[in-house]
Amino acid sequence: MSTSKTKNAAQASAKDNAEDFLRMYRQMVRIRTFEDNANQLYLSAKMPGLTHMYSGEEAVAVGICEALKVTDKITSTHRGHGHCVAKGADFKEMFCELLGKEEGYCRGKGGSMHIADQSNGNLGANAIVGGSMGIATGAAFTAKLLGKDDVTVCFFGDGATAQGLMYEVMNMAALWNLPIIYACENNGYSEYTKTAEIAAGSITGRAEAFGIEAHTVDGQDVLAVNSLTEQLVERCRKGEGPFFIELMTYRYHGHHVGDINREYYRSKDEEKDWRENKDPITRFARHLTSEGIATEEELEAMQAEIKADATAAVEYALKAKYPDASEVDMHVYAA
Repeated sequence: MSTSKTKNAAQASAKDNAEDFLRMYRQMVRIRTFEDNANQLYLSAKMPGLTHMYSGEEAVAVGICEALKVTDKITSTHRGHGHCVAKGADFKEMFCELLGKEEGYCRGKGGSMHIADQSNGNLGANAIVGGSMGIATGAAFTAKLLGKDDVTVCFFGDGATAQGLMYEVMNMAALWNLPIIYACENNGYSEYTKTAEIAAGSITGRAEAFGIEAHTVDGQDVLAVNSLTEQLVERCRKGEGPFFIELMTYRYHGHHVGDINREYYRSKDEEKDWRENKDPITRFARHLTSEGIATEEELEAMQAEIKADATAAVEYALKAKYPDASEVDMHVYAA
């Protein structure tokens, strides 16, 4: 095929995928906007407890979740807002949950680190590092036992690769060919320590030791993440799982919202470089405009719309009711 024909074919393909691409861009902007507002709620002392910002890692959650069906399952982490939004959560219910209000996804009792949205297949965030690995593997085992083609994605950070549970469940998943994808979000730091200082050897090598096919992908490239995930999800549905993905990404904020003075473990120049040269949203916006899928003005209008939606959701949540005291033992079970 000639160069001109190849270029025209690529442009036609981009146009065909325009709706999908714009939805991915919207979802990444929704995550960034949600986090900006959540951070302000914390800084203004309107939100109880701590939260962990997902800003900078949006292409991971969106690239993966856009490859999933509503019935497919995910498990999340303490840095889980991005996963929740990417899997279909609404701003209003999420802000209500962060503020402890009864209209939140968990009636205000889960908060930032324990949001679950069963209606969209989100089995929940988990404040314990690596704590959701068993839940995710169990969900995949359930799908196989029931003969369903549902796939589970287990999100976790690079620091969680030091947890023994990961090796137990990967062994089980490999033995039983479970339909699960272990998605390691390697943002370069395990809390306040560089990953290279706590993780000996290769992270993907940990999965390969169990005979699990493992991949490394640029976690700032939403299309690369989505393309790989679509392939692996389809193979999981055919019974070829499990799989492991290491996604190279970066968190813009500190480990949590109170981690402001970070120069003792990473430099401002490093943070500036990632923000200015590797931002997943800016990077994808350039792709959309260069391919003629959207103009800068159209993307700015989308951002403004999402910002207004988030502002309205925050205002609603601030005025919403707290759960009644009679609910203190609701959903608490004893054997």
